[in-house]
Amino acid sequence: MKVKDVGIYGWGSCVPEGVVTNFELEGMVLTSDEWIKERTGILKRHVACRGEKTSNLAITALQNAMKLGDVNPDEIDLIIVATSSPDMLFPATACIVQDAIGAKRAAAFDLSLACTGFVYALCVGSQFIQNDSYKCVAVVGADILTRFIDWSDRKTAILFGDGAGACILKSKPGNEWWFFLGSDGSGADHLKISGSGSSNHDRFETFQKRLPTIQMNGQEVFKFAVRSMVQSVKNVIEESKLSFDDISKIIPHQANKRIIESVRKHLKLESEKFYVNVERFGNTSAASIPIAIDEAYRSGVIKAGDKIVLAAFGAGFAFGSGLISL
Repeated sequence: MKVKDVGIYGWGSCVPEGVVTNFELEGMVLTSDEWIKERTGILKRHVACRGEKTSNLAITALQNAMKLGDVNPDEIDLIIVATSSPDMLFPATACIVQDAIGAKRAAAFDLSLACTGFVYALCVGSQFIQNDSYKCVAVVGADILTRFIDWSDRKTAILFGDGAGACILKSKPGNEWWFFLGSDGSGADHLKISGSGSSNHDRFETFQKRLPTIQMNGQEVFKFAVRSMVQSVKNVIEESKLSFDDISKIIPHQANKRIIESVRKHLKLESEKFYVNVERFGNTSAASIPIAIDEAYRSGVIKAGDKIVLAAFGAGFAFGSGLISL
């Protein structure tokens, strides 16, 4: 899918101040720092404190992007928040963000697709710019999934962190982007938060047992992650008629270092081609890619004019890649 004449005019991110290290997890669940590092590459993760909400992180991330891009609230026509952990089922977290930043003219909606959400939201937002429906679109990925962790389940307790990342889209004549999006609903049961929606028929019974938590079939998620990200990255490269030599960095969803390494090997690329920060943030779901891009941009690893590839997978199953020019 080709998208033309769209550019990014500001990145921003935000993570909670609270940090949980692997050593702290040793006292909460049967695990060790060495075991976590070997299987995930994660050393620590940021965790929201009591009272901190997804909208708080999203607001700060977007304000940081607006500051970098010198964008005023009245310029923003649309706000898309990709999240699987909204402040509440309704109203949309995007509406809360819209009010908080003073974007009085902006439409707003949430997009729920777990860890793949930001890539989908970026694709959707860019098309509003391409067809000239809107002049300025804010795209945010934000999640506080640690609220849905069973801290006695080491399969999930070691993985997730909280955070938000955002960007501002405007017209950029001559720029060309490519996206590839996909899904496989047959894998829905392999990664889910059951009892969290309308399928919960007996609300009282569910809450008497425990609050809904993330359930994951790690082996099936790993296989799907590698297969789908390799497929989608190859697709955008082929469709763009570019080569990997034209790409400054591949920024994958920061789920697990072993997944990223397997994708790299399947693509036969050097480690330097990938930007990885999962060791310091863990899996921040829809926020992981925009946090990584913001960090890479501000540190000079990527710069204006670079072509980068984004690749994500997540619950659904869903997956997607984007080849964008900064």
